[in-house]
Amino acid sequence: MTAARDLYLDLIKRSLTGALAEDNDTVLGGARSRGTGSVLKRAGHTAGSLASRFNLEIAYKRPYDAQRRENGLDWPSRAESMIGLRRMDNIQHCVETVIADDVPGDLIETGVWRGGACIFMRSILKAHGVTDRKVWVADSFEGLPKPNAAVYAADAGDTHHLWDGLAVGVQQVRHNFERYGLLDDQVEFLVGWFKDTLPVAPLDKLAVARLDGDMYESTIQAIEVLYPKLSSGGFLIIDDFGSHASQAGQAIHDYRAQHGITDEIIPIDDFGAYWRKS
Repeated sequence: MTAARDLYLDLIKRSLTGALAEDNDTVLGGARSRGTGSVLKRAGHTAGSLASRFNLEIAYKRPYDAQRRENGLDWPSRAESMIGLRRMDNIQHCVETVIADDVPGDLIETGVWRGGACIFMRSILKAHGVTDRKVWVADSFEGLPKPNAAVYAADAGDTHHLWDGLAVGVQQVRHNFERYGLLDDQVEFLVGWFKDTLPVAPLDKLAVARLDGDMYESTIQAIEVLYPKLSSGGFLIIDDFGSHASQAGQAIHDYRAQHGITDEIIPIDDFGAYWRKS
């Protein structure tokens, strides 16, 4: 049973990251070609968008790089997650540890894109026969907010809100859960900006909280509400700790300093990091 469970979870994470299919096409009009960029890229995106109206797809092949996918350094066109295999492994380690140690609480991700990390969380609960924990899927499902530099100076000049490839609707994410056979009453969606949804969410205890908001604002708003609900022995994961050090990373440092948190921050890869709450 252990071997079968491990094989299932390995297959799930490889599918969710696109490693299984070696997904590395660039689909014009898709997530990779959206947002700001050169005139040529914008023209390609427009052409691809027009083709999609006729159920056609314009794509060009790119060589698949297993090492880049391992470390989440590329952006798969069709897969449900862009975090790479190492950060998926980290999710598995954290969730399986809280299950083994009976750390009370649910699981949450703030900032889910296509839902891949949350789908993986649910698959781990399913594989271990856990029925008394929920996975909370929190996102605006409209992309990232415009920077509010007057309040969060670290976000001045941020352009994430221009990347409409980061905006994935809630119905699409729900459908992605369905495709993996994992949409059930153990999955809860929190739709809206974190400042509006997290403070009023019916969350009691958390065992794993994964923050993937890129910006200072998104990160600080999430940790301020969620960390007090994280059980001792639970895990706090920050997807953008290294990749957005001046924004998400700085928000983490500021919160830890304010609250005297000294638990060791452990790097996952060049992007993510985590610690266990003492």
